[in-house]
Amino acid sequence: MSEEIKNEEGKVVETPAEATPATATDAPAEAQTEPAQPAVPETQPQIIVQKERGFSHYVGFALLCVLCIVFYFIPGIAISFAINQIPGVALGAVAAWALSAIFSVIAWFIFKLKIKGFKKSFYFYIGLCVVVFALLIAIEVLTENYNVFASIFGMLMGAA
Repeated sequence: MSEEIKNEEGKVVETPAEATPATATDAPAEAQTEPAQPAVPETQPQIIVQKERGFSHYVGFALLCVLCIVFYFIPGIAISFAINQIPGVALGAVAAWALSAIFSVIAWFIFKLKIKGFKKSFYFYIGLCVVVFALLIAIEVLTENYNVFASIFGMLMGAA
């Protein structure tokens, strides 16, 4: 009796679909009767762990925004700084920012008129910003007693 149980456990029960192999004539008939299954895999639930951002994250983001704005206006800032260095002319903070913005927009507009395409003119303007920034760094390094960036910062903040 135990031998019969072992034989029954070892038997493989075939279903009628497995027992009859599909032939070439059966394939089109099955394809016509069965609806097409979408090829979209099942999505697994995902767990997204997001760390809470601290105060330093937001301070850093604000600093990057300010630096990007200053970098965009650097040609106008350089012209305003040159005007501010003329004896007898002292620009206040509002006047310095306004002149810097006006000069920078005029410089970009000249690039826009001379170079066709918004993207290409913007790239050339960013190149001009890099060149002006490099010139300011060169002036800062070559003239050891003249603090260009401190003077520009003072001008933009309204310091006398």
